Amino acid sequence: MERTAPMERIQVLDSIEKDIITCLHSAGQVMAELSKEKSSLKQAENHTQMFLKTLGAVESKLTDQINYLTQVSTGQPHEGSGYASQKVLQMAWHRLEHARSRVNELDRIKVRHVQGRTAGRSQQSNGSQVSTGSGGNVATGQGT
Repeated sequence: MERTAPMERIQVLDSIEKDIITCLHSAGQVMAELSKEKSSLKQAENHTQMFLKTLGAVESKLTDQINYLTQVSTGQPHEGSGYASQKVLQMAWHRLEHARSRVNELDRIKVRHVQGRTAGRSQQSNGSQVSTGSGGNVATGQGT
């Protein structure tokens, strides 16, 4: 199917609708002609031929439209649609957001780890070493 803009697609659908109206009109003309007391077989055949010709055109145009919609909905690459590219872009944004959240989570873990190591070092430097004073009492190095 050739590349067409959305407005052209709408025009094609409008054309299909007009063809369906023509089809129904031709079928009505055939019935009207056959219901007459003195019907013209030639007129009925002409209207029947018009009906069949228009019906064939409707079928062909609708098949083209259905094929286009099938390609778009399945994400198959084809001319005239940005659907597949849009889908790829959405997935890339999703992966980017996931990577950002993982980096933020790892950063929080790192900060907690660094804070834990810093707190452990500061406790050791504040004199939490155990020493024994006179009489064997255990005391910390903080003002015994």
